[in-house]
Amino acid sequence: MLFDDKKNVDRLVYGLYALCALLFLADFFYKKKYYISAENFPGFYALYGFFACVVLVLCAKVLRRFLMRDEGFYAPQDTESEDHPDHDLGKESHYD
Repeated sequence: MLFDDKKNVDRLVYGLYALCALLFLADFFYKKKYYISAENFPGFYALYGFFACVVLVLCAKVLRRFLMRDEGFYAPQDTESEDHPDHDLGKESHYD
């Protein structure tokens, strides 16, 4: 596949970085219609999106402390957590 090679993935990521930089720079060269004065600031939407993303990640880290459960919380009686004899797991020797 195309993206199985790390070099191709790196090219894609660098291409996206370049595209973001070009779009950010393009924001300086055209006149915008704005409704609030902050929108007139060059790169406002890029910065707004970046900081919104940072806030989401920080909120998720805080919420993780409240929402995280033990490994066996949802299925304490699950068969994966039970001890099985080796013959049930297919680990017995067939050379007896």
